[in-house]
Amino acid sequence: MSARDAKATSSRAAARRSAARDRAPLADPMLSSEHVFGTFPLLKKERTWSALDFTWVNTALAIATWAFLVGGSTALLVGFQAGIAAMLIGNAIGLCIMVLASVVASQRWGSEQYTLLRGAFGVVGVGILVFTVILITEMGWSSLLAVMAGRATSQVAATLTGAELDQYGPLVTAGGLVAILLAWWVLSRGPVTIGRFNAYIAPGLAVITVIMMVFLVINTSWGTLFTAAPLAPFDNDVLNFMIAVEFNAGVGVSWYPVMGSLARMTRTRKAAVWPAYGGLLIATLVAQIVGMAAALTLGDSDPTVWMVPFGGAVLGVAVLIFIAFANITSMSSIVYSTILAIRQSSGRLLARVPWKVLTAAFFVLPAIMTFFPQFMYEQFIVFVTLSGAFLASVCGVALADYFFLRKQRIDLREIHLGQRGTLYAFRGGVNWAGMISLLLGAIFYLWLYNPITLETQPAFLVITASVPAAVVAAVAYLALTAAFYRTRPLEITR
Repeated sequence: MSARDAKATSSRAAARRSAARDRAPLADPMLSSEHVFGTFPLLKKERTWSALDFTWVNTALAIATWAFLVGGSTALLVGFQAGIAAMLIGNAIGLCIMVLASVVASQRWGSEQYTLLRGAFGVVGVGILVFTVILITEMGWSSLLAVMAGRATSQVAATLTGAELDQYGPLVTAGGLVAILLAWWVLSRGPVTIGRFNAYIAPGLAVITVIMMVFLVINTSWGTLFTAAPLAPFDNDVLNFMIAVEFNAGVGVSWYPVMGSLARMTRTRKAAVWPAYGGLLIATLVAQIVGMAAALTLGDSDPTVWMVPFGGAVLGVAVLIFIAFANITSMSSIVYSTILAIRQSSGRLLARVPWKVLTAAFFVLPAIMTFFPQFMYEQFIVFVTLSGAFLASVCGVALADYFFLRKQRIDLREIHLGQRGTLYAFRGGVNWAGMISLLLGAIFYLWLYNPITLETQPAFLVITASVPAAVVAAVAYLALTAAFYRTRPLEITR
């Protein structure tokens, strides 16, 4: 073991002992599972996922039906060939920012990204971030997955009964509510159970996605696909392409709230970084291409609409049931990370709340949103790009803090002490350099490209918005830190 590894292991052990003392009122059974359901850093022996395990987790996440919807939304702006290029470029950019900002640090130190953000935003600042940007984003994605599972349920029922059902009717809501209940059941059993389900779901989704593409080509043609026009483009072809790129970059960045908490379960850095980047990129692109092809040739990217007519009743129903269950495991994965963030950001407030109760409380708003399925579909692009504006800025601040300011060194004991320590304690619990920089990055993004009004600046046609937002946030953070906290120590000599 190298000196650096020995020091890191010792620091993790010290952090866990310190955190155990701080949480002394908790019962022993809760303490024993705190590294899974709480915020204790994981030791190397507690990390159970190999590169293959993490690949299956990411594949199952990426090929959830939101990927088909992303492809269909891209088809609104560009044709098939330009769409593939836009999706490849956008996802590659967004995932690069996301992986560097979350996966690298979380895997090395065994802590989810929200604890590690205390240096950049402060304990209270992280809480503000979690209970606004992160919570809204993840509740939105969970609501969308539940609605899409509900649409699959409705289509299965229509096939079996021969009835014509409204694609946004009450059965969609009922199916969405059942999906949320099942996701809560899976989630309540922790990340190991999630990983086991994904080991079966992911390969099946990959096979099904290929089958879908085959059915599309058989029932249409390659010629029709390559010559299909965008569904609702603007007059400017360059603008169409850049909006499509930015939309997909927002999709890539949107993995930030999830990946750090999952990456800490992996055994090595290679087992975390490459499956996170390559696994998400490849699996996402495959599913998005199928969704885009369906939208361009059939007018609808959602496989719940066209899988039964093309695949037949038996195969179509089997595929839809499988897709619905895949959405359930995806919900479980993203909510696990969010609940960890909520628990660590609330301090002692939610420390005594049982994991099952906390996860059930999270699903209240997504359950309500299942009663408005049409709204979730119609506002999808706006939701993704708005959340991307803030998440890209968060990533910029996180990158600047971890790689440039702290040189990849974290004192785990101090970071878990938070306001009771020295290195990561700020007046009022807020690092104003981080919070101001986050807002500056998001404002710059929305100045370059406003997804609500669709107003853009000329520079957007060259540099898009996510990367500039991250760069502005990073540079502002380093400058403001030098101005506000010039004399603050970055490490404690022991």
